[in-house]
Amino acid sequence: MSRPIRNIAIVAHVDHGKTTLVDALLWQSGTFRANQEVRERVMDSMDLEREKGITIMAKNTAVSYKGTKINIVDTPGHADFGGEVERTLRMVDGIMLLVDAAEGPLPQTRFVLSKALALGLPAIVVINKIDRSDARPQEVLNEVYDLFIDLDAHEEQIEFPVLYAVARDGQCTTDLSQPLTDLGPLFETIVSHLPAPVGDESASVQVLVTNVVPDSYLGPLAIGRVVNGTLKERQQVLLCHRDGRRTATSVSSLFTYEGLERVTAAEVGPGDIVAVGGMAGIGLGESIADALDPHPLPALRVDEPTMSMEFRINDGPFSGREGKYVTSRNLRDRLLKEGETNLAMRIEETDSPDRYLVYGRGELQMAILIEQMRRENYEFCVGKPQVITKRVDGAVHEPYEIALIDVAEAYVGAVVQKMGLRKGQMTKMVNHGSGRVRLEFQVPSRGLIGYRTEFMTDTKGTGILTHLFDTYRPWAGEIDHRATGALVADRTGRVTGYAVLNLQERGELFVAPQDDTYMGMIVGENSRDVDLEVNITKEKKLTNMRAASADSFEKLIPPRRFSLEECIEFIRDDELIEVTPKSIRLRKRYLDANERKRMGTVTASE
Repeated sequence: MSRPIRNIAIVAHVDHGKTTLVDALLWQSGTFRANQEVRERVMDSMDLEREKGITIMAKNTAVSYKGTKINIVDTPGHADFGGEVERTLRMVDGIMLLVDAAEGPLPQTRFVLSKALALGLPAIVVINKIDRSDARPQEVLNEVYDLFIDLDAHEEQIEFPVLYAVARDGQCTTDLSQPLTDLGPLFETIVSHLPAPVGDESASVQVLVTNVVPDSYLGPLAIGRVVNGTLKERQQVLLCHRDGRRTATSVSSLFTYEGLERVTAAEVGPGDIVAVGGMAGIGLGESIADALDPHPLPALRVDEPTMSMEFRINDGPFSGREGKYVTSRNLRDRLLKEGETNLAMRIEETDSPDRYLVYGRGELQMAILIEQMRRENYEFCVGKPQVITKRVDGAVHEPYEIALIDVAEAYVGAVVQKMGLRKGQMTKMVNHGSGRVRLEFQVPSRGLIGYRTEFMTDTKGTGILTHLFDTYRPWAGEIDHRATGALVADRTGRVTGYAVLNLQERGELFVAPQDDTYMGMIVGENSRDVDLEVNITKEKKLTNMRAASADSFEKLIPPRRFSLEECIEFIRDDELIEVTPKSIRLRKRYLDANERKRMGTVTASE
């Protein structure tokens, strides 16, 4: 008889401590007994996750507690990766909702909870970070109850167990009046409160595939949950695709999870999470069925994208200098591969073989894809993000977001003013009495494009801005994006200190002496609202009256260097970001000034 199983997903808003808690659960279950030094954020295995300090891809692990196997799925907390959360919830029988003891429920908390409640999943609520100086656990718990009621939770779902924790130290308690202990009470609550998986071992095999990962030796591994039946190694199965096709194959290898490792298994029963080899061609959300008696599961679907971004080959003069994959075929194959492995993204070909449209959830999701591709030695250009509109009763509708802003009282006026310019409408204001105010806005998605950097400047880096897709509403009208123009190089060459010295009064420069530039490249931000062509390679004319050493280069202002996210926020419709493994440059869509004039984008000359 197989041992009992519990399947649980840990969900929360970004930076509320999910991955830290999973690390503590692994540590206290004995997974790190041999080497306790490796417990720091072990679930964030991607380089980008470690660098940014966020979870991007949902990952699963398993621990044992008193004879019960607990499959744990760590999910992303950022709204842009909601597709990861949606597919994950189909693998589990309950959720652990983690909420910060000071910040309380935030937009992504609402999103993941609404998805879980819609699937009828029971919840365990953990109020984390109760050691914070501004913690207010009792108020936060009341806000969680309000959230459950607002989402029309059933009476059984509202009667959830509550624990209070400091995940960083691996401690928790069921009562604030009692001292903190280890995570034993949390393990006990998982085993006692969550239902065991339901499934028939003797029924026809049904496996829901929620992820596909490459393996150098075994080929594509399909990760999913055995819903019914018993899956065996070397068994003949059918891959049931979402378009109705069925492909015959066999299970070449079969694994379950123990701690952080995949463990080979001869057979796996219903309820367990498995990795299956030999599944070439299977897609996310599709299913594996018995070859002799197939009963496919309904294909998994997630919410539609709300934003698109143009990806195109790099046709600039520096193309091919730094990247390995530069052709349209390379770009097409990589994007189609991403579309197969990411349910929340959709790839669409255009009338040009050199351009593709990528549909996704938000700027961060797009930035992660771009950064992954440049680290894989791809070279390409991307355009400004565009929202996806719909026609409802003949009128244009656009996506709206719920924006939740937490700022000090001194910055409320600046934030309200800027959100007003971006067509945002304030729906709620709460002052917690600690000198900080929480504002809630309904704002068009395009109004938030490019706002984060400006927001951090207005709040001196102390503000918190989170947002989540709400619904489609009528078009809000024009929204000003960038009030300044660009300084555009009028020729190809190398930047000189003399040119920088004379141009820096025109605006803020993005290049330094000895940087390579080309005609049409954006080298700075004009202080006025028009684009200006400049000669950034101009050299000083030497005469016998004055030597070149007399120049005052000590007056040069250091250039502004953009991150990828800042570039996405900065560019206009007629501008592109050139992305290579070593460089990120800003450029005009049409490099030649005469061509820009023909296409209707006017650039003044210095």
